[in-house]
Amino acid sequence: MTIAAVPPVSTDSSRGGLPRSLVVADVGGTFARLALAETLPGQAPRLGSHRTYACADHSSLAAILADFTRSLALPVRSAVVAIAGLLDGDVLINANLPWTVSLSATRAQSGLDDLQLINDFEAVALAIPYLQADTLVPLNGDADPAMAFPALVLGAGTGLGAALRFADGGRPVLPSEIGHAALGAGNALELEVLGRLLQRWPHVDNERVLSGSGLMNLYPCLCELRGVTPVWSSTEALIGAARSGEDALAVETLQVFCAWLGSLAGDAAIAVGARSVYLAGGISTHVQDFLADGRFRERFLNKGVLADVLRQVPVWRVEHGQLGVLGAAVWHAARYHVHD
Repeated sequence: MTIAAVPPVSTDSSRGGLPRSLVVADVGGTFARLALAETLPGQAPRLGSHRTYACADHSSLAAILADFTRSLALPVRSAVVAIAGLLDGDVLINANLPWTVSLSATRAQSGLDDLQLINDFEAVALAIPYLQADTLVPLNGDADPAMAFPALVLGAGTGLGAALRFADGGRPVLPSEIGHAALGAGNALELEVLGRLLQRWPHVDNERVLSGSGLMNLYPCLCELRGVTPVWSSTEALIGAARSGEDALAVETLQVFCAWLGSLAGDAAIAVGARSVYLAGGISTHVQDFLADGRFRERFLNKGVLADVLRQVPVWRVEHGQLGVLGAAVWHAARYHVHD
């Protein structure tokens, strides 16, 4: 776990126009990133006291929140958690977290008075207008970083998340569970991979391949097709071998992964009428060289008569490790403004 310097942040106030302090978090299947936020409506949130927790090292989300709040220099009783999954009543539906999450139980066990759970990619999408140009790496379209809406935010981490960001309105973000939609194949090799995966699962969704965990489904399939014994048993090792060039099958795995992700990004952009696309998530940074080698863009554009339309859609890889945390604070600031 890492600890960043803590800037001074004011305590909560019930008076309108004064800053509010709260805990904000971005929780995925592997890591939970937390910060102390100070929010004011209409202003970019201020973040400090950053810490990162390995989810598997802690017994629950409540344990992580309680540990973080104990580490702060001032009492904070509110939190907004951007978390992978879909809240169904009191229970979060998620296939990648190491523990189950109940909203009421987490609130009680963490000692917080107010706890809100929002979709992790809703938070990422809310943060998009606060991105600086130097955090955007172009993969397609005009290099002008001016934002065009609606903006599709898509990202591979432990799972696969997405959301659609509108320019304004009472509900500026439409969350999505695209990771659980059926995976589509775009060429003969992908059809062979998909056929093998369908022998294991009756429903093969996008994140069975297009995620960090999905890489470890794709790699053995390619090894089987090539008649090679798998060597790598973790996503980190596989990516490392591919980036160093020491293993041809590891390289091919990331090439296939990025091309397939480009195809999905193009399909999703067409489906929602996106005017821009932002690739976030931890995997995109680790495979940046493979995203930039042209395969992603080729498949993004391979959409028949709509190829020329997609040439006009800028696609950016986002180099920002705290988008979910920032977005959780943005969500709170907007809600605070409405209720004051």
